[in-house]
Amino acid sequence: MENKKALLFINGDAPKKLPVTESYDIIACSDGAFHYLKSMNFPLHKLDFISGDFDSHSGADESLYAEKFIHTPDQDKTDFGKSLEILVEEGAKSVDVFGGSGAEMDHFLGNLTVAYSFKDKIEITFFDEFSTYYFIPNDFVLKDVKDKLISLYPFPVAENVVTNGLNWPLNSEILKITDRIGTRNFAVDDEIRISYQSGDLLIFVGGNYL
Repeated sequence: MENKKALLFINGDAPKKLPVTESYDIIACSDGAFHYLKSMNFPLHKLDFISGDFDSHSGADESLYAEKFIHTPDQDKTDFGKSLEILVEEGAKSVDVFGGSGAEMDHFLGNLTVAYSFKDKIEITFFDEFSTYYFIPNDFVLKDVKDKLISLYPFPVAENVVTNGLNWPLNSEILKITDRIGTRNFAVDDEIRISYQSGDLLIFVGGNYL
């Protein structure tokens, strides 16, 4: 199947509400996320694979879900990165990620770095209780966002950034992680456009600002 869409749970803060699974072609989780999915009564039979070293799993887990386990013991890679590698091999073109933020913040920053390294291989969208966030292309349009919080975060730099539809517009400006970033803005129009010439840019789309 072309353009496979994946759902991936990783070991950050567990979502308070589980997403609807019917629209996904592949559903997976990392080793640590398996535990919170069990506690939330997620239908584990829907998982296509569980990736990790499994040093914290019980014998019962092994017997019930052994066919879904993909052992990935490489300690030079994160569980998130190893899961993405499998998804790419399985033909996934996009993935919605839950559990990427919260908990220990070094994990969150690490997850953003992993997402950056995979951004040309698979489209990655993170979801948490506060926002949706992802890397955007050089010319990007987003609809149905009036009054929503919009934050732009250079990774580590984005040059000649131009925005339309935000309360505080940018006009051919440079955003740098060490100097100026574009957080805590909000949409004044239903449709916003963001463009930049070079570098990389994350967008965070939150709830209503007002």
